[in-house]
Amino acid sequence: MSGWLSGDVALITGGASGIGAAVAERFVAEDAAVVIFDRDASRLDLVRGKSADPDRVHTVTGDVRSSADLHRAVTETVDRFGRLDILVANAGVWDYQRQLTRLSAGELDAAFDEIFAINVKGYLLAAEAAWRELVKAHGCIVMTLSNASFYVNGGGPLYTASKHACLGLMRELAYELAPKVRVNGVACGAMRTDLRGPEALALADRSLAASFDRRPADAPAPPIPLHSASVEPADLTGPYVLLAARAQSSTITGQAIQADGGIGVRGFTSGAGGDQL
Repeated sequence: MSGWLSGDVALITGGASGIGAAVAERFVAEDAAVVIFDRDASRLDLVRGKSADPDRVHTVTGDVRSSADLHRAVTETVDRFGRLDILVANAGVWDYQRQLTRLSAGELDAAFDEIFAINVKGYLLAAEAAWRELVKAHGCIVMTLSNASFYVNGGGPLYTASKHACLGLMRELAYELAPKVRVNGVACGAMRTDLRGPEALALADRSLAASFDRRPADAPAPPIPLHSASVEPADLTGPYVLLAARAQSSTITGQAIQADGGIGVRGFTSGAGGDQL
């Protein structure tokens, strides 16, 4: 039996690790061809080498802050596989919950530019590079959002603001590209992923996965209804397949699936975040 994405071609930004790599693997399993775009050429080689069908995986090295790199990725996608049906805008950085009161003015200025350039501008530039091919294919865009797109303290003010911006961008593009292109998002919760921080805060070498690995075995479970402390990127790929598959979601656009363990129904856990000030 063919997969839900049989015959489709996807371009995934930030696809060399974490949720991007997991989505690429899942899309191949669903019979799609995949182009993975990332800055890290060595990791791209590893992801392709691990693929169940390397012939259906192509890699492109580039930076989501570069329109030229993204246009090149779209061109290579069409040259290699003949079309582009799905754009997964996914590349991002986290601010490791660096609060406003822990940022100097200089750090705030530089980190804002870096985080918004990757997390927001990177999505917009990817959509600009891809929309013409997506219109031809009556395709779709799936954006990686976050619990921080809806709730506070999933990051600090910079990350939270960037992910709120991505939610608005998703909704705006869903309007502007309809009826030819569907645009949706997956608002992921915390997972064991190699998510890095901004260079401006000297966090580029810090990995969220390492934080998961350092958790004591007897550490309390996260305060969410589905309180697993060991969520892997592969556990979150199902909503991406659903939203990318024409036959399964042809009437869905401008929506975000909140795959966050049920944060929205957990109730109040703390009245304020600044009692120590």
